[in-house]
Amino acid sequence: MKDSRIVMGMPVTVEVVDIQTSMSDIDSVFDYFKYVNDVFSVHKHDSEISCINRGEITPQSWSADMKEIFALAEDTRRVTGGYFDALRPDGLYDPSGIVKGWAIERAKKLLQARGLKHFCIEAGGDIALSGSNSSGAKWIVGIRNPFKLETIMKTIYGTDCGVATSGNYLRGNHVYNPKTKKHASEEVVSVTVIGPNVYEADRFATAAYAMGREGISFIEKMNGFEGYMIDNKGIATFTSGFEQYTYIK
Repeated sequence: MKDSRIVMGMPVTVEVVDIQTSMSDIDSVFDYFKYVNDVFSVHKHDSEISCINRGEITPQSWSADMKEIFALAEDTRRVTGGYFDALRPDGLYDPSGIVKGWAIERAKKLLQARGLKHFCIEAGGDIALSGSNSSGAKWIVGIRNPFKLETIMKTIYGTDCGVATSGNYLRGNHVYNPKTKKHASEEVVSVTVIGPNVYEADRFATAAYAMGREGISFIEKMNGFEGYMIDNKGIATFTSGFEQYTYIK
């Protein structure tokens, strides 16, 4: 069973191949994403994060999810050496660089709690993979060619992992380097990270992209992660263990 909808201002696709899947399982994921958008969208006037930015809610009154996101954002800022920061240059908070992967991972756990094992959740290009695809094999994920979007630059195969990409080829240069308070270097067009789950892959893909050319070296040093970087000349650089994902074992 597969369905795609626009949620959180982006296309979200849920595909579940377990025999016992029902539409209510699919709906539960989209309902959860709607909740996340209502809480964390900086574009919604009445969202919790917008109220926080206007000083209308004190930290003591934040929701449990908001407190968790801020704690995770601070941890990410620390482990990336400051290359991830939920505080924007204009002084407002925008945790979207961590919320999407966190939400997808939460949605994955929601389906697992319903007894489902084989599914894929994709939101805006970030993906949670669980179990096997409809053919009983690993899930197939394409890394898009940022210079020719209708083509795939590299195909990877995975299960029980997360894949996330940060780049400037769809939304423009929207990622800031917190250290320079400017947009990330345009020398790098995209960074794709494969990690143990989509939350981890997403937060480190964002930080690695902000680092510019040094981002792929950052991913190389991290246990359990692999990365694939494309620069503005179309040249790909990838981590030493990345190719294990380019074939089906």
